Amino acid sequence: MKTIVVCSGGLDSVTLAYKVAAEHNLHSLISFDYGQRHKKELDYAARAASDLGVKHHIVDLTPVGALLTGSSLTSDDIDVPDGHYAQETMRITVVPNRNAIMLAVAFGAAASAGADAVATAVHGGDHFIYPDCRPGFIKSFQTMQNHALEGVRDVALYTPFVNVSKADIAHEAGRLGVPIDRTWSCYKGGDVHCGRCGTCVERREALELARVPDPTVYADRDYWKQARAEHMARTLGASSPSSVTPARA
Repeated sequence: MKTIVVCSGGLDSVTLAYKVAAEHNLHSLISFDYGQRHKKELDYAARAASDLGVKHHIVDLTPVGALLTGSSLTSDDIDVPDGHYAQETMRITVVPNRNAIMLAVAFGAAASAGADAVATAVHGGDHFIYPDCRPGFIKSFQTMQNHALEGVRDVALYTPFVNVSKADIAHEAGRLGVPIDRTWSCYKGGDVHCGRCGTCVERREALELARVPDPTVYADRDYWKQARAEHMARTLGASSPSSVTPARA
């Protein structure tokens, strides 16, 4: 299966690239510059392509990204929140239709290149926040592309992580020998990973749960423990019978 991998340079997509290279036929990596504040992730995608010996294409979507305001990833006047990835506050990181736009471009590129599949690293932990990472979207997008490319090329949407956790991906990264410190997750885009934003917390937590060594440099390496504890306390509090207001007789 000749496959183009949509690669941001993050842990998930780089792990997917290594998985495709090991189990299928990795054609190339495709990345997108949509004006994200953590644009340095594209450098890490380029490194992954170099390490894997395949071509890397960067698509300039900055004019499109300028229209997708209201997200902390594309608007400099909105702060990227700290805390656990599953918190409601992380919805401010949603870039409307981001995956749909990127995948549409990637499918066109795949059809033109004679590729059999486009792979993207959406995973189960994304479902809470991002609607275009959910199984329903993946299924519908495949149907739409079947119509869009009818008679041109059959291209499959390959999403092996769509129903698994970030920790499962971290475990896969360890199995495949992915160089963890050659991936970039932090949404703040500083000199090193901040260790406090949702993606840093999720990354640290997943690698710890998977027992995969993490040589990444973080400005705050241990904040994830506090964020995880606070998230679990909120979750348990919300599900506790005492948190439910009794109905009046």
